[in-house]
Amino acid sequence: MRALTAFRASWDFSEAYVPEDDVLADARSRAEEVGCTAVLPGTGAALRLLAALLDARHVVEIGTGTGVSGLWLLRGMRADGVLTSVDVEAEHQRHAREVFAAEGVAPSRARLITGRALEVLPRLADGAYDLVLVDGDKPEYPEYVEQAARLLRPGGVMAIDNSLWHDKVADPAQRDPDTIAIRGVVAGLREDERFLPALLPVGDGLLTAVRR
Repeated sequence: MRALTAFRASWDFSEAYVPEDDVLADARSRAEEVGCTAVLPGTGAALRLLAALLDARHVVEIGTGTGVSGLWLLRGMRADGVLTSVDVEAEHQRHAREVFAAEGVAPSRARLITGRALEVLPRLADGAYDLVLVDGDKPEYPEYVEQAARLLRPGGVMAIDNSLWHDKVADPAQRDPDTIAIRGVVAGLREDERFLPALLPVGDGLLTAVRR
């Protein structure tokens, strides 16, 4: 119990290490209002870091929400970078547009597409993206991975949010459909020769994988 308490304190410290400003706080508040679960701050900071390391110009986000993760990504991307974000909820995307406008993001830098990800993603170009964030419907995660493998350039990165899924993925007794889907992706990527993966214990788990 003592070790668990110590780890929790370290997790809390790391989540607060890069503080969120007023624009991000507003986006997070909007997410709570509409019942949308946003990425946690530690995950956001990691996404910003990945986008900056890649000098990302083209990013795909599966699950716009109210713009929390998109804002983190845009802050790491190059100044002329374009975020393509897909979400089935038009109302959520309306909030995201307002958040991006408050940040001063040019409309041309945020291409928000309303629709089911598995209908939109096949229309995007092969090998044209530096980073793909997976944060949509959990049962569809395996199909998102296949789309990301096609969309990413060699050396591009896939980031999968909720990869620990509230501590359920590590507990074999948890057998709900969402957990089973995520657990399968986590296990499968470890053996997938197309990717070089690492599971980061930030937020609710961020599985990252470089496209070989």
